[in-house]
Amino acid sequence: MLDQVTETEAQAQAETLLEVNNIEVIYNHVILVLKGVSLKVPKGGITALLGGNGAGKTTTLKAISNLLHSERGEVTKGAISYRGERVEKLNPSDLVNRGVIQVMEGRHCFEHLTVEENLLTGSYTRKDGRAAIAADLKLVYEYFPGLWDRRTSQAGYTSGGEQQMCAIGRALMSKPEMILLDEPSMGLAPQLVEQIFNIVKRLNEEQGVTFLLAEQNTNAALRFAHYGYILESGRVVMDGPAADLRENPDVKEFYLGMSDDGRKSFRDVRSYRRRKRWLS
Repeated sequence: MLDQVTETEAQAQAETLLEVNNIEVIYNHVILVLKGVSLKVPKGGITALLGGNGAGKTTTLKAISNLLHSERGEVTKGAISYRGERVEKLNPSDLVNRGVIQVMEGRHCFEHLTVEENLLTGSYTRKDGRAAIAADLKLVYEYFPGLWDRRTSQAGYTSGGEQQMCAIGRALMSKPEMILLDEPSMGLAPQLVEQIFNIVKRLNEEQGVTFLLAEQNTNAALRFAHYGYILESGRVVMDGPAADLRENPDVKEFYLGMSDDGRKSFRDVRSYRRRKRWLS
């Protein structure tokens, strides 16, 4: 049908919620980590930020959420806009009040608090009353039924998967418009990774939460995301609809371990940096 739009066209037509324009990030006034990173996150989508360890994914998220200063980092060039407003100079709490919240890498929970107490800390900035908070707590338990069973347990004694669910649930309790989700699959068994990503997909589709997802697990991320950016050494080297990236021969070879000749071993691709067309 002529009136049907492709996923790429829908991406272009969607309202841009977040725009990162040519930013550079320096740590300790000397270490250049991000080198002209630009990306857009459309409202209501799942955008993946991909790349290996040290590519700059976490730094990009912290630049957006304004958490760099705690690590002596600073955005020295470029601009970050949320709903058309420059936000790179705001406090992290100001971003939370605007509906942007980051779920940190490593499943940061308050270990001495119970799971439910952890979840309720996410509602600390809300002003819409106890009834609304209770309704959202019930909603979190519907998405994460395992947390209901462990709600009175200290978070420090729960499993890695339960702590990841708790961290995402705590973010949901702030009623975010957008979640910056950093490495949700790290250290989790494959079946738990699949479960986490399926919940992210449901939250996106059913609750309208926008996600910017930083992830090393390229295969999983591209199956659930709508659009992807690939970082190498602090630069965006490729971007496009997730379906296109999954079929891109360079992505298949260097990130999915596949090629037209079948699966590649690490020995076959360990010299990839010299052979990547986008770095030549």
